[in-house]
Amino acid sequence: MISVVIPVYNRPSLVKRAIESVLAQSLKADEIIVVNDGSDDDTPLVLKSFNDKIKIITQKNSGVSSARNSGIKSVKNSWICFLDSDDVWHKNKLEQQFAFHQHNPHILFSHTAEEWIRDGKPVKQKKQHKKPSGFCFEENLNFCKIAPSTVMIDKTIFDKVGYFDEALEVCEDYDMWLRVLNAFEAGLVDEVLTTKFAGHEQLSFKYHSMDKYRIEALLKHKEKEVVKVEIEKKSKILLKGAIKHGNKMLIGFCEGVLESL
Repeated sequence: MISVVIPVYNRPSLVKRAIESVLAQSLKADEIIVVNDGSDDDTPLVLKSFNDKIKIITQKNSGVSSARNSGIKSVKNSWICFLDSDDVWHKNKLEQQFAFHQHNPHILFSHTAEEWIRDGKPVKQKKQHKKPSGFCFEENLNFCKIAPSTVMIDKTIFDKVGYFDEALEVCEDYDMWLRVLNAFEAGLVDEVLTTKFAGHEQLSFKYHSMDKYRIEALLKHKEKEVVKVEIEKKSKILLKGAIKHGNKMLIGFCEGVLESL
């Protein structure tokens, strides 16, 4: 029924916690695939300690998109769930989400509500973070409102929209869910079934110009007028900052995008 894909790079204690949250599910996953993306610490030893409870794929360090794609291509089931190595699921996450799809067989993609913990303390979410459902492509243009760790998706969707874009260093989830929402309806299990943690080292912390990658994702849909408006808005804001800091590469990128609209 359900395959779980967990990408990991150098997070031995965190990935152990993530895997244990999958093993503790009230509805058991048929397979748990952990993609070790070239870890050079104790992560491989931690993974081996789970014995035959998980399937391990080891690859050279190629990024989270490559790791997720390797997992997708290896699953044996039609339903796929992703779990980032620093997040955890609540005990009934799979049970409730799978039941949602059983009752709504026309919906091939869903996500859940989530709680955020930063430095051990709960983070209050704002109205703009309200989880979307239905045909909600436009609701996700500003920023990504769907977290990979909350998703359950039918594998056939990837045959139609493609895999995670390995050229995007960050915002790969924003790009993927826009492509999915451009063609499919999103279901929402509006209960907190996932906990996302922050405060430790995360990939997004390394990038200060996230909108550059969002713009690259939006350019795939620039035939839509509403997307052009969003690209122009983000590009102008990014250009202003690039000029202020004398970032010639970013200035050239923004100017090129604006000229292409």
